[in-house]
Amino acid sequence: MTTEANWWVRHIESVKTSLRVLFGLIWVIDGALKFTSGFVDGFPGAVQTASGNAPGWLSGWYGFWIPQANANPTLIVYTVGVLELVLGLALIVGFMRKVAYFGGVVLSLLIWAVPEGFGGPYATGGGGTDVGTGVIYALVFVGLIVINSAFGPSRWSLDALVERRWISWERIAEFRSSPRHGSSATSPTGVGVE
Repeated sequence: MTTEANWWVRHIESVKTSLRVLFGLIWVIDGALKFTSGFVDGFPGAVQTASGNAPGWLSGWYGFWIPQANANPTLIVYTVGVLELVLGLALIVGFMRKVAYFGGVVLSLLIWAVPEGFGGPYATGGGGTDVGTGVIYALVFVGLIVINSAFGPSRWSLDALVERRWISWERIAEFRSSPRHGSSATSPTGVGVE
């Protein structure tokens, strides 16, 4: 099979952009929901529930987070909500993608580790059957990093516009330089990306 016949290689730009934008929309919606009524009030209870389902060796972790959640749930929830909105918008427009992807991994794992209680398949009483969404979101970000590392810069992003004016922006936005800046950005199949 030739690379010209490979649908994925021919459409990688639209596929990786669509995945990034759709994932950004999910983050914007999730961030906006943090500002709905009742979410702040339920946050301390969510952390308490996660703590109650956690094994004993996580007691120190929740010993730190439960007082934080009870002391100022509004600050925590609204800060996470703003971070989710900013992350979602960065994904949608393709701005500072390298920073956004790594930041998304960290934020996803933090959400997974505190209110989601690390998912809960280890829940006391044997009732947990879900690993949680935060860890899956982190893996999607890792997938975006792999895709962008393998197939090079995204032409359909705000980063591409900034890079036209300021080439050093690549260090913030790209996992791999484009061929126009002196590197050989080709896909794993040997086809040039841009």
